[in-house]
Amino acid sequence: MPKSGKEFFVIANNIRSLYNVGSIFRTADAFNVNKIYLTGYTGTPVNPAHLAKISKVALGAETWIPWEKSPTAFAVIRSLRKQYPKLTVIGLENNVKAKALNKFKPKSPLALILGEEREGIQKSLLKLCDAVVEIPMLGKKESLNVSVAFGIAAYKIISG
Repeated sequence: MPKSGKEFFVIANNIRSLYNVGSIFRTADAFNVNKIYLTGYTGTPVNPAHLAKISKVALGAETWIPWEKSPTAFAVIRSLRKQYPKLTVIGLENNVKAKALNKFKPKSPLALILGEEREGIQKSLLKLCDAVVEIPMLGKKESLNVSVAFGIAAYKIISG
């Protein structure tokens, strides 16, 4: 269990950039994430072709943060819900009907879904979420890099 006393899982679904995967590991370490689930085509640290790029950004966090590869996020959610009946599944997404992150009250145990950099979280996966949150954008761009958005969301989840 993380030092924060909260059970916090991350589902990184179809993340294309190995540098983003590395950043997710490093950020997960900063916020005491229990485990990262790498789903879909998200690269893994055990793949020799992926390791150099992931570890360049993770700075070693990929060696101590628990993680698991799963073909689908759906299977991970089913498994986590069996283990943690009170699990809250949150999607971090923009351009959908979502609650502003600053108004979200996180409850543990919690699983946060991060989606593909361009397409986001697939609609069928969003339907499994208990809530969808977004980071309100004040500038001209409508989104943040997935690993940056994860850092902001992780801080909110851990700090309450």
